[in-house]
Amino acid sequence: MAAIRTFSLDEVAKHNKPDDCWVVVDGKVYDVTKFLDKHPGGRKILLKHVGTDATKAWMNFHNPIILETVGRKLQIGIVGDSSAEPAAAAAAPSDRPTVDADLLEGPFGDLIPYTDPSWYQEFRSPYYKDSHRRLRAYMRAFVDKELMPYCHEWDEAKQIPREVYLKAGRAGILQAVCGKLAPEYNNVPMPGDVDPAEWDVFHEFIVADELSRTGSGGVVWGLTGGLGIGLPPVLAFGSKYLKEKVVRACFAGEKNICLCVTEPHAGSDVANLKTEAKLTPDGKHFILNGEKKWITNGAFADYFTVACRTGGEGMGGISLLLVERTMPGVKTRRIDCSGVWASGTGYITFEDVKVPVENVIGQVNKGFKSIMYNFNHERLGIVIQATRFSRVCFEEAIKHANRRRTFGKKLIQHDVIRHKLANMAARIESVHAWMESLMFQAQHMSEQEQMLRLGGPIALCKAASTQMFEFCAREAAQIFGGLAYSRGGQAEKVERLYREVRAYAIPGGSEEIMLDLGIRQSLKVAQVLGAKL
Repeated sequence: MAAIRTFSLDEVAKHNKPDDCWVVVDGKVYDVTKFLDKHPGGRKILLKHVGTDATKAWMNFHNPIILETVGRKLQIGIVGDSSAEPAAAAAAPSDRPTVDADLLEGPFGDLIPYTDPSWYQEFRSPYYKDSHRRLRAYMRAFVDKELMPYCHEWDEAKQIPREVYLKAGRAGILQAVCGKLAPEYNNVPMPGDVDPAEWDVFHEFIVADELSRTGSGGVVWGLTGGLGIGLPPVLAFGSKYLKEKVVRACFAGEKNICLCVTEPHAGSDVANLKTEAKLTPDGKHFILNGEKKWITNGAFADYFTVACRTGGEGMGGISLLLVERTMPGVKTRRIDCSGVWASGTGYITFEDVKVPVENVIGQVNKGFKSIMYNFNHERLGIVIQATRFSRVCFEEAIKHANRRRTFGKKLIQHDVIRHKLANMAARIESVHAWMESLMFQAQHMSEQEQMLRLGGPIALCKAASTQMFEFCAREAAQIFGGLAYSRGGQAEKVERLYREVRAYAIPGGSEEIMLDLGIRQSLKVAQVLGAKL
């Protein structure tokens, strides 16, 4: 890579004509001569600022991400002392970020109140130690470089480039989001070089939380959505043969997997799904027929963890089969949804698909238990994402409120705006504290105890988090005003997240189902433990 050039402001000022125009934004020098006719605001507004430091004017109308996408192609140098020694060439980029030791102690992040979990700002916490701090810095570096600048582009394209999956795989991220580690199938170290023996639920939380800083459910689900719910049944119940077939390739980002449970006529009512698989007379294959709908990653997955009926009615007749895209009779198509566009939400049709009996995950007619096994993990994942997305809405809103001026003063100086922000922050911190408490319980309970005692509280927390997310998305949109009604631009994240609220309030168990389940299950457990009701 060539050395970075430096220019003085006096030198920049000489390039102020339509056929030779430079501009400074945030300390970087851009040659916008060939960009004039492409500028969304027209030539004249750009020409007003050429030859100057236009940072303040630029920040009032643009999303800073533009500097990383469009701006990167136009940058020719930085503002500085041109007599100084040229900067050294940058080292070759790596998919595994190098963590600066200075980031492992003290406050972390922008330090704006409530935009990060409180332990980032040196609030005391019993949950985190040095390995968590190292992982936090590692994930932030990866997300800021590899994901954040491109979310709008990928969402509009409705797909994430394959190379991004491979980068995430090489960074160790994909092996870290499935709830259950499988070090024997890892091609690379855990993210942040955390020892697998030390890995706990809070490490996985940090990975999911930092990924969610993108403010894009489509990108988070596109990278990890199908993987985080489709692979755990294979890891927990699959044969060695099945694990060898799919796990390593999925961890590496070379292949994708999804979970196929929901049907056009069966969502939360899993026990009554209709897709069926009949054993062939020779006992060597199942013939699978049926339809699955709203399947995350279904449009592009290579493997499908399919819930189907192999026995009688009800939960006792359900099995899980690993179906491969290459099997004749598998057809997929993308479903156009309100949000999460890059996640490849799919409609899957199985027509006389011949599935070897070796592809049964777990035991025949015992699949319902395998499905339920991962529900707590899936719902906690939704809580983590909805909570961070709420923080993203808050962060974008408070930053905008400190930039935007109305009626002679900044938005943040208006009582009504501070009131909105205060209500957002209070809800975020409340749900976050409950979420951390539930994760701590999960870390210290056996799997059996988790299924018994945590199902109710996690269901309630899931409903609380998505209701909070909806509130924060709405309030942030109000603070941005018309900007939040336009795709892209300064309110890009808020506009996108407002569309994605329903993708969190319904999947994984709708709010209505979660609220009812939460109370019913909590009461049952309480009675078993001797509650006097």
